[in-house]
Amino acid sequence: MKATIRIMLKAGVLDPQGKAIEGALSGLGFEGVNAVRQGKVIVLDLAEDDPAAARESVDAMCRSLLANPVIETYDIDLSGASSDP
Repeated sequence: MKATIRIMLKAGVLDPQGKAIEGALSGLGFEGVNAVRQGKVIVLDLAEDDPAAARESVDAMCRSLLANPVIETYDIDLSGASSDP
């Protein structure tokens, strides 16, 4: 089973990387970008076949290591096919 985790800073948390990207886009002539929020994507290839158990395990991984729940939110997407991340 494959788990894709999208991690973003919570609304209201300053995002200096997003601001830098926003400035760089403007400097390159890309107009109309009002704001940029930068995040990260983590893909895990899991041996687990049970979606409920996989979600519970990945959620624990996020709370323990992959995300900082104080300042970040995360979303877990599970797909049945295992593949190279």
